[in-house]
Amino acid sequence: MKLNIANPTTGMQKLIEIDDDKKLLPFFDKRMASEVPGDSLGDEFKGCIFRIAGGNDKQGFPMKQGILCNHRVRLLFKKGMSCYRERRSGCRKRKSVRGCVVGPDLAVMSLVLVKKGAEEIPGLTDDNKPRRLGPKRASNIRKLFGLEKKDDVRQFVVRRQIGDKKKTKAPKIQRLITPQLLQRKRYFKALTRKRMEAGKEMKAEYQKRVAEYRQQQKEARAAEVAKKKKEKK
Repeated sequence: MKLNIANPTTGMQKLIEIDDDKKLLPFFDKRMASEVPGDSLGDEFKGCIFRIAGGNDKQGFPMKQGILCNHRVRLLFKKGMSCYRERRSGCRKRKSVRGCVVGPDLAVMSLVLVKKGAEEIPGLTDDNKPRRLGPKRASNIRKLFGLEKKDDVRQFVVRRQIGDKKKTKAPKIQRLITPQLLQRKRYFKALTRKRMEAGKEMKAEYQKRVAEYRQQQKEARAAEVAKKKKEKK
């Protein structure tokens, strides 16, 4: 079985192949998202703790979280479900996926390094591979640099160089509160308030007109009744 080990803290990844199933026994019958000690894999992994992130069986079918078995099942998939990409809007499809319980029939298993051991693992913990792109959302930029609300987020955007040129490129900051945005918000609130006031005025005018109409009808009816009474006399 191949083990694809990822280290989120350094951004590095390593693929190792293990032929001896005895080394993999602690992983068997464990579910996805379970944390397993890596002591059985070898001396270099002593003290390490791995989280099972997923895997594929020998035919290439992916493991799906929530299916509590160690074999393949056929499920009806729709938009928003993992292991499925919608080709046409509203389209559903029955597909084969493997359960989330680890077994010996897996070809590749994905692991995430949760806790590092005493020794450095070459190609996984000994180097640092920086992320190509920085955060885009304003709150995430603040979190990364430890900024306060009064600080200008635009000064801290992670820029990247394009090719050999000195030209740099930066992402458009999402959810950034600017004076223009606040002005637009005030404008739309004022519009809503105006519409509400206009609606109230129109309603009052309409009720007044209805009251006048009913009064006229009442007077007309009273005059007709009085006329009939006069004719009878």
